[in-house]
Amino acid sequence: RNRKSHEIASAVRQPLQEIGLRWDGNVKIVEVPPGPPVLSPLVAEVYGLDYEEQLIVSKLIRALFEVTLGVVDVDDTVEFAAPRQILHVDRNKAALMGLNQSQIVSAVKMALSGEDVGYIHDTAVKYAMPLRLEFAITDKRNLDEILKLKIRNNQENMIAIGEVVDVVSSRHQQTIYHKDLLPVSYVTGDMTGELDSPLYGMFDIVSSLQATDIEQFFINAPLLPVNPSVKWDGEWQVTYETFRDMGAAYAVGIILIYLLVVAQFKSYLVPLIIMAPIPLTVIGVMPGHALLGAQFTATSMIGMIALAGIIVRNSILLVDFIKQATATGMKLEEAVVRAAAVRAKPIILTAVAAMLGALFILDDPIFNGLAVALLFGILVSTILTLLVIPVMYYAFISNKV
Repeated sequence: RNRKSHEIASAVRQPLQEIGLRWDGNVKIVEVPPGPPVLSPLVAEVYGLDYEEQLIVSKLIRALFEVTLGVVDVDDTVEFAAPRQILHVDRNKAALMGLNQSQIVSAVKMALSGEDVGYIHDTAVKYAMPLRLEFAITDKRNLDEILKLKIRNNQENMIAIGEVVDVVSSRHQQTIYHKDLLPVSYVTGDMTGELDSPLYGMFDIVSSLQATDIEQFFINAPLLPVNPSVKWDGEWQVTYETFRDMGAAYAVGIILIYLLVVAQFKSYLVPLIIMAPIPLTVIGVMPGHALLGAQFTATSMIGMIALAGIIVRNSILLVDFIKQATATGMKLEEAVVRAAAVRAKPIILTAVAAMLGALFILDDPIFNGLAVALLFGILVSTILTLLVIPVMYYAFISNKV
């Protein structure tokens, strides 16, 4: 097919939801997430000491979800208060009519769940087929039909169930969800439109809740939610943890690169010059994402970490060439110029090879960010490396002399 799954989901969502609303239903179009599985892209965990108040807050937050631009497939875990009919056996009346409680329970169970009362044997069939008695589905929904069901008493008289039971109207118990031993209810949703990242919808709702007394948490859930509280989860939590870990890995990687270069050149300042192009990758990565309309994802961060090693390698080639040239007696100015001229070709060929490899994953929904980061990061940083590193090293050595 020519259409992507996201485009198809966006096209059929509204017509299907309109059909569901006509029958008091809620139709959701669930797409397979490209990242780690979550309950929903947009999740609000509602906490509170009073569970009834917690349910009221959940309905308030759901209403905010429904009026927020771009938020679709809104739902919550608050179950509908379904009616329930309980049959209480009047034991005294049943005993006077010659019935016992087990007879009544068995009859009601047979009507609702069914019971095998015999077997049909056929020579053409290897195993006997059970003969099952059970009410039709339409009769199961009608309590009066069950109450009309008659049971034979010990005097061989037929007694209707309705004569020996009392019907009590009640409601089914609602499920109470818990997380970390705290009662919680969930409000979920998804984001669609031009800004399909759930974070935009989440921050719009956060702004709306700031006018209320509801406390909001973004990293950890409240330890003791005395007041009604909301903990934001879903893709926001995954995004935060991913970029936190990636940022820490990026910092550790830069420190290790610095220590290796220090060990190689026996200097604490030269490695800073060699690593100067690393921040220059941002000049290519960020405009590249904006130019192609791609989102900055975790794979984009992986691309930036990989770029740090690639760019430092190019810088080492230039600085090492200058040092070797000056060691043979060549003037510093000439060594700097020759380094950029001689090393330009292998550096550019290496960059082109890496960029061509990134082209093959440019259309991938998961690794698109990695491809964009490598393409534009390598392009811009390679050009700037050939210009910035020789100039900075020349200025450093000139001042040192």
